[in-house]
Amino acid sequence: MATEAFEEIAETFDFLDDWEDRYRHVIDLGKAMDPLEEALRVPATKVQGCASQVWIVPEIEGDGAGAVFRFRGDSDAMIVRGLIAILNALYSGLTLKEVLAVDAGAELGRLGLNDHLSSQRSNGLRAMVERIRLIATERAA
Repeated sequence: MATEAFEEIAETFDFLDDWEDRYRHVIDLGKAMDPLEEALRVPATKVQGCASQVWIVPEIEGDGAGAVFRFRGDSDAMIVRGLIAILNALYSGLTLKEVLAVDAGAELGRLGLNDHLSSQRSNGLRAMVERIRLIATERAA
């Protein structure tokens, strides 16, 4: 299950043959995001397990499993900002129940990221996905 925004990213990745071009696209996605206000860059929003500094701020509309999930995020590393943008495309606009049903590994695997990210970046990406799933689990209850 992927959002239309994520499908657009996947289609662009299919179109780009060279991984350098794909990396540039990921970075461009990150540059297009609004920066997170300094006041939101606090320990409560920081994602543990990332080599870079990463913050995820959930914005959930409604209550229970049917609440709509959105989030804002930021990082001090450009490639990681791009990964946040990809996760935003994957999850934002879904209900909390749908967020928990997303097979992030399979969806992100369609982009080939795991084959081309360093082990530190892959671990950080997994940590971001786990944080999103944790937020969805806690708020869906």
